[in-house]
Amino acid sequence: MVAHLLRLKLILLRNGLRRSPWQLVGMALGGLYALGLVGALVGALVLLRSADPALAHTVVVLGGAAAIVGWGLIPVVASAADLTLDPARFTTSAIPMRQLLAGLALGGLIGIPGVATALAALATVWTWARGPLPAIAALVGACLGVLTCIVLSKVVTTATASLAASRRFKDVSAIVFMIPLVLMGPIVAGVGRGISASTGFLPDLAATLSWTPVGAAWSLGGDLATGQPGAAALKLLIAVATLAVLAWCWKVLLERALVTPPYAGSGSRKGGKLGLFGFLPATPAGAVTARALTYWLRDPRYSGSLVVVPLLPVLLVFQGSQSGDFGALAVAAPLAAFLLAWSISADVSYDNTAFALHLATGVRGVDDRLGRALACLAFGLPVVLILAVGQHFFTGRWEMLPGQLGLSLGILLTGLGLSSVISARYTVAVPLPGDSPFKKPPGNVGQTMAVQFAGMGILTLLVLPEAALSIAQLVTGNAAFGWANLAVGPVLGLALFAAGIRLGGRWLDARGPELLAQLTVNR
Repeated sequence: MVAHLLRLKLILLRNGLRRSPWQLVGMALGGLYALGLVGALVGALVLLRSADPALAHTVVVLGGAAAIVGWGLIPVVASAADLTLDPARFTTSAIPMRQLLAGLALGGLIGIPGVATALAALATVWTWARGPLPAIAALVGACLGVLTCIVLSKVVTTATASLAASRRFKDVSAIVFMIPLVLMGPIVAGVGRGISASTGFLPDLAATLSWTPVGAAWSLGGDLATGQPGAAALKLLIAVATLAVLAWCWKVLLERALVTPPYAGSGSRKGGKLGLFGFLPATPAGAVTARALTYWLRDPRYSGSLVVVPLLPVLLVFQGSQSGDFGALAVAAPLAAFLLAWSISADVSYDNTAFALHLATGVRGVDDRLGRALACLAFGLPVVLILAVGQHFFTGRWEMLPGQLGLSLGILLTGLGLSSVISARYTVAVPLPGDSPFKKPPGNVGQTMAVQFAGMGILTLLVLPEAALSIAQLVTGNAAFGWANLAVGPVLGLALFAAGIRLGGRWLDARGPELLAQLTVNR
């Protein structure tokens, strides 16, 4: 039965690659990336064979502990985990529990993460190949460590199965998982500085972790290599006990999951609550605003595309703290204004076939355009104002505040007007409702790129007056240009905003059915 489960995992993996060429390409790219990473790790572990035993012990224990922690955390935040052998699929199969556990555990090794972890763990055998006993102990520790990684991930995924079945959890976890990726630069730099400043602390940390469940298995070879057989024997007991406890927990959770599978349905809700529709005016534009704001709050495709906006000042402040110059913060508010304004250029595309609701109810194009723009403006305006004012607490150049406000408000208002025109004329390929916000579907890539670049170019031309006044103030240092910009930016921006709403509304009235037909093609 165990061999049958492993064969089933391989067949499912092969069929998935045959069904989707893009999945094959993604796996190939992931395999190349993992191969390079594993190659670097294996090379480092091989070189550690001739290094000081204390240094090798520190590196192996800390690296192994990080691997176990990673295998325990990633299944919680990665909603796209491998579910080819999902335990819920075995609810009607009379497979003995012991064989099911063994098959699922060994099946976890089939895949890029499992193979990469196993290869890196086996490389520690060469690190401690300083005698037969240390090498054998390192091999036993590597096997225990890899099995602990696999079983811990199974415990976590089984325990959180009900959460993982929730679409809201998948959406939120995908966005949360992107935050450390966006902040990877500051995180890596901070960790690097911390390690370089506390090199004397790392051996003590490794020694402490070697007596814990996350590090005991990885220290067996090092203990025997340094003449500590008693410590190695005790840590072997800790590693075996850890694996046994995790296996028992997994068995209990799996039995419960097979008897009572997670229910992904929604509970009953009481009617009569209108949400935002009850707060905004009962007009066509107000209804569209409420609908669009609801999408911004509940549809991860909107929030996921703008996850970089609140992280932008964090990156710029970090850069300024490294160089001692916070001048780069000057681009935070204008760039955020552009990103927020441009976000509704694909608003109709995100609607998908639900756009038929606007056509069926006979909403005027100008009301549709105004409602969508006001929804973005409701939170975009406070964000831009906060960034424009907040940067001067770091730079101290308050004389630049009027010009910054004028430029940022001009970009925001002008961009919303232009986006209202573009989304009424063109559709682009975007993730479908219910898909991951970071999934890029195949579609009219050429038109999408042309529309994006052309729109950015037109927006640059439309905000040239504000940009020219900002440059003039920066070059001359004359505050009068900044105050002039504070007047020109909002006034010109409001004029172009109104013009974009009217022109976009006119185009939407004229070609609404054609837009709906294009959205159907883009599915």
